[in-house]
Amino acid sequence: MRIPALVFLSAVLAFTPNFAAAQPAKVTLTPAIVYAGAPELIRVHVPGARSIDGEWLGRKIAFFAKDGDWFALAGVDVEAPIGPSTLHVIVRTANGSEDLSRSVPILQAHYRTGTLTVAPKFVEPPAEAQARIKAESEFKEKVFSTSAERPLWQGDFHAPVTAEATDSFGTRRMFNGKLASVHKGADFRAGVGTPVHAGNSGVVVIARPLYFEGNCVVIDHGLGLYTLYMHFSRIDVKEGQRVKSGDPLGLSGATGRVTGPHLHWAVRWQNAYLDPIKLLKMDLSEIP
Repeated sequence: MRIPALVFLSAVLAFTPNFAAAQPAKVTLTPAIVYAGAPELIRVHVPGARSIDGEWLGRKIAFFAKDGDWFALAGVDVEAPIGPSTLHVIVRTANGSEDLSRSVPILQAHYRTGTLTVAPKFVEPPAEAQARIKAESEFKEKVFSTSAERPLWQGDFHAPVTAEATDSFGTRRMFNGKLASVHKGADFRAGVGTPVHAGNSGVVVIARPLYFEGNCVVIDHGLGLYTLYMHFSRIDVKEGQRVKSGDPLGLSGATGRVTGPHLHWAVRWQNAYLDPIKLLKMDLSEIP
């Protein structure tokens, strides 16, 4: 008996494994839904890849290899434009290059507007402070222009203090009635003298008093990723010192532009400021 061709083809398809569905996506983002201000883990799965070039919203992405895949810990700045964006990914193999660029929609995160009162000198700095502020700005720009060429962080990031974090990231802040900036970090309710610890391993690149930040520590985690700790009452590390996750950095305080004692903790990647609380919730335990 002859089986009609259409019936035969249907039977074959029904019992043929769906190899396309079984193949992992070549480029994945975690979290899959991207909000302004969110950190993102980018994974590229291309067997035999020798190198990867990446760029997103004008920022270069540096990938590193791990167990046959390539990863980058990146993100979208809190003030990034809302709407479609293009994540550029070019993979180079022994046989040439492959363009894996994809469109990534960026959604609006809803942030509050807060009003604070601080010393007038931190809203309109006096003339005698201008030279210091300019010098510190140039110093910070130089520090952030170079980063370790490999990831120095290991595993998950951890909160720098055992204290409650306020819902302050992304808040549009009015200082003394004037819109000053968008709050680009998380504030922890830490009293003066609370021990502050490194959120992950890296190298201390700033450990000194600054005009707005007060006593400040910055750690380079490699590939353009930094964590910033502000308003210390005492700094216990030195610039150039290597630290591990959980190492003591100093004691929290109320130095710089503050309304009271707390720890300001920020995450910076390639000049983009990311939500530290979202970074704490990311599972990075298997990477690198």
